Amino acid sequence: MARARKTNGFHLCEASYRKTTKLRLQEFWSVFDKEDTVLVCINADPDSLACAMAIKRLLRYRVKSLTIAHPNEISRLNNVEMVDRLKIPLEKLGTVKVSDFTKKIIVDSQPNHLPVFEKITFNAIIDHHPVSGEWKADYVDIRPDYGAASSMLVEYLRAANMKPSVALGTALFYGIKVDTGDFEKDSRLADAISFRYLFDIANRNLVRKFELTDLRRSELKYFSTALTELHYSKGKFYSHIGKVRSPDVLVIIADFLNHVSDIDWVLVSGIYNDKLIVILRCDGYRKSAGKLAAKAFGHLGPAGGHKGAARAEIPLKALELSEQDISSRTLKRLTSRHLK
Repeated sequence: MARARKTNGFHLCEASYRKTTKLRLQEFWSVFDKEDTVLVCINADPDSLACAMAIKRLLRYRVKSLTIAHPNEISRLNNVEMVDRLKIPLEKLGTVKVSDFTKKIIVDSQPNHLPVFEKITFNAIIDHHPVSGEWKADYVDIRPDYGAASSMLVEYLRAANMKPSVALGTALFYGIKVDTGDFEKDSRLADAISFRYLFDIANRNLVRKFELTDLRRSELKYFSTALTELHYSKGKFYSHIGKVRSPDVLVIIADFLNHVSDIDWVLVSGIYNDKLIVILRCDGYRKSAGKLAAKAFGHLGPAGGHKGAARAEIPLKALELSEQDISSRTLKRLTSRHLK
């Protein structure tokens, strides 16, 4: 039985970390038998969805049945598009009876990442995040130096001499792309090798469709509002959009406005669930969107981010303002003194 632990600042996966992929694969397969009914648990995003599909392929003909279940709502349109177009079979975790399954796997996550996972005893854990707790499982493979868990699953498939289908290859390709941020985030050579292997298998046009699908037709009206309410001042754009169906649209509009030349700062806000959501963008060179968010809004609610991109979520009651009181000029007033 493998055990995951964290020690001396280094994340280790005892008894599996340095094994060859073929040995890992054999040990993973040894956990299961033909009569097993398997539950694969994921916190659904592109990387975890792709991994779950790969595990389904690896265990085909080796177990009686396999079900993929997730506790979270899949609301981002990119992810909805991925699930729909690749026809990924999913169940909501709350609708399945966990005790009905003889074996449980968690992938691209760990048992203490979500309260609902902590209640489940897993037989196998496969992940690329740092080890965040202690538990025992029949099989553990956690490699925190990998940029994507999909890269790990590609290695499993290759060790098994299983060439991915176009659908599976597309999912894994997209999973690596997303979790490595097109290799702008931390990753290693293994991620690049898996990515290159998938390059001629994946439908890259379909991947592009996933990446571009982030707006509903009904949300196009927000662009009109954003441009109508747009306020310019000394290289800065301010735009308050009012009530929005999802904060994601604020991110899309802020990124769009950030394309304009000679603009140093973009601040876009909207109302969602009785909160003022503020999205901040800048070049991140001699400026820091994260520091501005913290200075302007940190005393009112969660606020922060990176140098080039940040976000704040402020309860309206903390601002002592109503929805009608907030405008693009209000947004400027709340932040301008911190922009000097």
